[in-house]
Amino acid sequence: MLEVALRHAFPGFLLEAAFTAPTPGVTALFGPSGCGKSTILAAVAGLLRPQAGRVAVDGRVLFDAARAIALPPERRRCGVVFQDARLFPHLSVEGNLRYGLRRAPRGAAGLDTAEVVRLLGLEHLLRRRPVALSGGEKQRVALGRALLSRPALLLMDEPLAALDAARKAELLPFLARLRERLSIPLLYVTHALDEVDRLADTVVLLQGGRVQASGTPEELSARTDLPLLAARRDAGAVLACTVLGHAPERGLTRLGFSGGELLVPLEAVPPGARLRVRVRARDVSVATEPPPALSVQNVLPAVLEAVEPGPPHQAMLRLRLGASVLLSRVTGDAVRRLQLAPGMTLWALVKSVAFSHDPAPP
Repeated sequence: MLEVALRHAFPGFLLEAAFTAPTPGVTALFGPSGCGKSTILAAVAGLLRPQAGRVAVDGRVLFDAARAIALPPERRRCGVVFQDARLFPHLSVEGNLRYGLRRAPRGAAGLDTAEVVRLLGLEHLLRRRPVALSGGEKQRVALGRALLSRPALLLMDEPLAALDAARKAELLPFLARLRERLSIPLLYVTHALDEVDRLADTVVLLQGGRVQASGTPEELSARTDLPLLAARRDAGAVLACTVLGHAPERGLTRLGFSGGELLVPLEAVPPGARLRVRVRARDVSVATEPPPALSVQNVLPAVLEAVEPGPPHQAMLRLRLGASVLLSRVTGDAVRRLQLAPGMTLWALVKSVAFSHDPAPP
């Protein structure tokens, strides 16, 4: 279990945040800039000494103000990856990786060099110097160096924030692959929702130095009482799906989830693979009767659980499909015209989904 409870006052800002998360797994600290995400990461790493609080990983106490425990950074066994890779420019990629390995405690378990190189796709880069690497390649090397130090906790402070869209798309699959292989907890700071969907097992939602909510991406994405998520243009429900099969002649893949099935554009993943998709609220319409022939592939029966007010002239519908929830953003006029009220049976018309997680083995 990762346990964090911190209180620290800065001029004009108070951090007062507490959360727990299961280990191993990826815990994402998510929120707008200035909400305290990086400060929490610095406190866990030992780069900031909070005025009060406690940090522990699987029962090992790293910091406890009440008991005057504050392990120095070098004894916390935290591998840290920052926005900028901070590689040694005079060393090759291989030399930077070896530096990480030299910092590993004697006898500590962890990934070996060959596996790190393979997982992060560094084979063809080993002889290069950092100046000859792209931004995404530098971050992969920095991550490999941190992993080879055999950390008990891996900390990543917005590692993709400085990358352009192409380099970010290049690095995300490596992080997703690593997520499946790691047996240590990972604390990941980001303000990008696609990174949360792709990587997180637990999400800690932060605003103004305080925790607004925590839970799985599936749980938090379906909540309409969290403006940091529900008010976004890309707000929507995250569904854990299993690939049921393919129809290549139609260009479609069939996904199963706990509330039914979805037909999506053909994906090159094997049947039985698990993946996570985001169904955006703006891509879900509703009908009060089963609609006739449509271009929309997915028409799912649902029960209207709630009608939540949104921005002017809009509303958010919470739709129950078995054990799952979908969100639908509609106009206030549609609510009045269709006389939508909780308890009604509706048909959810899902126009598209966003794949947000690389497939994992069944």
